[in-house]
Amino acid sequence: MAVGKREEEEPMAPVHLFSHGSTMMLGEESASADYWKKCGDEALAHGVEHVVMMVGRALGHLPPRHPHLGAPEPGQVTRRLRAPKQVPVLRPASGPVYVPTLQSTLAAAGIPSAPDATFDWIHDTYLVLIRMFPAGCPPTTILSMNQAYDPHFHMSVGAALRPLRAWNRHRTLFVGSGGAVHNLYRNVWGPMLRYRDNFAQPTPPEPWALDFRQEVVSAFCPGHEEIIPTDEAVGGRVIRNKPGKHGKGGAGGPLLRRKITSLMKHPKYRDAHGTDDHFMATMFVAGLCGGRGDEGMQGEMGAEDWELTNMCNSQFTLGSWTDVK
Repeated sequence: MAVGKREEEEPMAPVHLFSHGSTMMLGEESASADYWKKCGDEALAHGVEHVVMMVGRALGHLPPRHPHLGAPEPGQVTRRLRAPKQVPVLRPASGPVYVPTLQSTLAAAGIPSAPDATFDWIHDTYLVLIRMFPAGCPPTTILSMNQAYDPHFHMSVGAALRPLRAWNRHRTLFVGSGGAVHNLYRNVWGPMLRYRDNFAQPTPPEPWALDFRQEVVSAFCPGHEEIIPTDEAVGGRVIRNKPGKHGKGGAGGPLLRRKITSLMKHPKYRDAHGTDDHFMATMFVAGLCGGRGDEGMQGEMGAEDWELTNMCNSQFTLGSWTDVK
């Protein structure tokens, strides 16, 4: 897959990768909720006009031969595929006006897509957007993943849509909604079921969860020890890498794509993700931020919450609004 030439580009918007966590995150105050609000406020301040979100759910059946647009109001989301395999599906949230732009951009990269009105909006969409834009969400399009869970394909979807990050022309904010460590089979459910306490930590997170969490942080915030020494790291502190110069260092570029896709081969990956669905948005973000022009970009983990003992909700931003002038 081509990664493009390194050349001077117009300002590119930052990209968010959010771990949405459990449904309890909608009502509970948390560091993640505060960070989502901060990110939404910044996007509104810069004049965001569209939000595109890849969610952690796939599709299980094929659609009719002819694609159709989704309903103009939230309440249902994409549920269908178009043959043969590896086809994302789009669903307009607040209106279908942006769907043709997304479809034509994907088609230019050889990726067919089919809007659909039957894919339910659930917590992976609602709880993030409600926290980001409590006064009203900009027009939002949901991008479904493909049920084959091919990391390279989902990365290529992000790469195909990367030109839409050009802020002055598109005013589009991309968000991946999934999970850094998200294995429902290995969570500790007792405190939430008994006391409605999803943040209880009767025991520390298990080593496999801590280890894989650190791999994800290191991939998105390489060299973050330069900003925050490891012996000074404390909970609640922003982790941020030092942006590189002239294509050296930083969080983005083709190396990011290699790092992120290789995480699915990590020995602790299957412990951290019992199923692959919540990790595909990570591939999507790597594609969006994996061009030559992204080399040297800033990576930030702005907030993190641990739920149900072993579920790590890390919130990442690649790029910075200071790059948008």
